[in-house]
Amino acid sequence: MTRELYQVRVKGHLDLLSWSNWLRGLTVAHLDNGETLLSGYLDQAALHGVLHKLENQGVPLIAVSRIVSNDLPPS
Repeated sequence: MTRELYQVRVKGHLDLLSWSNWLRGLTVAHLDNGETLLSGYLDQAALHGVLHKLENQGVPLIAVSRIVSNDLPPS
């Protein structure tokens, strides 16, 4: 399966200790507005796994975005 760059925004700051096994390979950023931004290269199965875990734990989902090269800022 092809891996693509995704960003997932959720409400609240996730506790990194309790989520570390589920977020392997993802960059986790706690934003000043109280949200958490998860980003990384995922295939469809991995993306659905992360979303399923977030849903099962009652974490409110704000947005899921697939980032294409045109969306990336210039280096």
